[in-house]
Amino acid sequence: MDILNRITEFRQERGWTEYQLAEKSGLTQSTISSWYRKDMLPSIPSLMKLCKAFDISLSYFFLEEEHAFINLTDRQNKIIDCISKLTPEQQEYLLSFLNSIT
Repeated sequence: MDILNRITEFRQERGWTEYQLAEKSGLTQSTISSWYRKDMLPSIPSLMKLCKAFDISLSYFFLEEEHAFINLTDRQNKIIDCISKLTPEQQEYLLSFLNSIT
């Protein structure tokens, strides 16, 4: 996998410049541009900052196969949305309940 290409893909998908990516990630523009100029790889902490800016997980960043994604139905998305609004304690209760009926 070409990590710098992947960063560029995510940045361009959002219509961001390198400067905008730097602002959103908390990295300096000179750091980002130096990766490309010197063909260097970003550190894991830098990658994590980029992923946070892109609003993706680190594992998603490295996912290469499109078909590995799960397409959720509207109903499943609504369920996930409802669950995300619960407190951690409520989520644990719900998980216990679901485990008891499956």
